[in-house]
Amino acid sequence: MQRTHGQRRARRLVPPLISVSTVVQSHEDPQRVVDAVREMFPDWSPDRISTNSAFPNERGAGMMTGSSESLDTLLKAIRNQRILDTALDAMTLELDGGSTGFSLSRQAALAGKASFVIGDRGMGGEMRIGLTGEGLADWLEKQTWHTGRDSIPRSVGDGLSMDDGGDPVEWFDRKGRRTIGED
Repeated sequence: MQRTHGQRRARRLVPPLISVSTVVQSHEDPQRVVDAVREMFPDWSPDRISTNSAFPNERGAGMMTGSSESLDTLLKAIRNQRILDTALDAMTLELDGGSTGFSLSRQAALAGKASFVIGDRGMGGEMRIGLTGEGLADWLEKQTWHTGRDSIPRSVGDGLSMDDGGDPVEWFDRKGRRTIGED
């Protein structure tokens, strides 16, 4: 749906183009890194895979980049973990028109979990996801929709999202009274 002067009109939302990249450090097993990324993006095929060698090695850090056709596995994980609002916020912190980027923990991905990395580098490495497409904000809202939004509507850039540092916005004051909708 597209908002137009208070009215909504149906609009076909097209899935975005998805790029995934990660850095393999010299102490990491490149195949385990690929396995971690593929936990969230099963069809990911990196441009190159470094060879594993015994420690100590001369191999430096290297970037692996590829694309994916779908966010389905990631979206399934965030639904199962019940972090749809957090996912919407994290995936749109860097939203600029038709593109956004966010990072996920590779260590969490190996366990089949989605964990967004905001700020400092995450333990166990991270993967960087880039999304590009027309109507991206609307598409992300639709993909992260849940029935709770019938009571507390959410949209990209609303006052209910996390701040740039990843800290939550308080929905209740210290006495437990709702602050949402209070102007």
